[in-house]
Amino acid sequence: MVSKNAMPSSSLLFLVALLLSCSFMVGSAARLLEEEYPPHPVVPELPHPAVPELPHPAVPELPKHEEPPHPAVPELPHPAVPELPKHEEPPHPAVPELPHPAVPELPKHEVPPHPVVPELPKPELPHPAVPELPKPELPPHPVVPELPKHEEPPHPVVPELPPHPAVPEVPKHEVPPHPVVPELPKPELPHPAAPELPPHPVVPELPHPAVPELPKPELPPHPVVPELPKPELPPHPIVPELPKPELPHPAVPELPKPELPEHELPPKPESHYPEPEAAAKP
Repeated sequence: MVSKNAMPSSSLLFLVALLLSCSFMVGSAARLLEEEYPPHPVVPELPHPAVPELPHPAVPELPKHEEPPHPAVPELPHPAVPELPKHEEPPHPAVPELPHPAVPELPKHEVPPHPVVPELPKPELPHPAVPELPKPELPPHPVVPELPKHEEPPHPVVPELPPHPAVPEVPKHEVPPHPVVPELPKPELPHPAAPELPPHPVVPELPHPAVPELPKPELPPHPVVPELPKPELPPHPIVPELPKPELPHPAVPELPKPELPEHELPPKPESHYPEPEAAAKP
């Protein structure tokens, strides 16, 4: 325990000594700087020289340049396009109408009538007579005798005592045991005997009627359609190429460039600022 308490006290002492040494070193350094370097000399403010206002040079107005009139372009006549002869299509070949093949009528198949199934008489089953069973007489419920009410003794009067009075123990009353209810025997009821039913009647199996197979009708072969010859169309007419007319380009004369006078800039004012006097060294 002594070593644990001694550790923070030693660290606090070390920190206080370190802070004192740092503050002493900073104070001594500030004093050395103040002693070595003199104060800064006061530099007087110099008046600004007056700049004379120069007059703006007058810019002469330039003469307006008159553009020459546009050359007249003659209208050229439109070339006449010759009308091409209309192409006459040959008449369509007449396609002969082919007679439709006659489809023979097929004889209707006579379906045999459905066999009549005789109705079978439903067997009348007698309902078995269920005898009425006598209701069992249950014994009356046992009479539970009423227990006498337990008269509790009156509460003792507790006298006023200082704190923590001694409470006398109250005698516990004995509760009588619960009466035992005897188990009643369950009456055994006989199950009624169900009468045996007669067996189901046997239904005879009827033979299925044989359906005769019908002969397949022979259809005539499909008629052969003859191939029609393709009509020979005349070749497309060759359209001659028309020569393009050469239009002469009008000669545009070169316009002389106007000589613009150069703007003369005013001479720069010579401003010589007086050099400040060197501050006297102390």
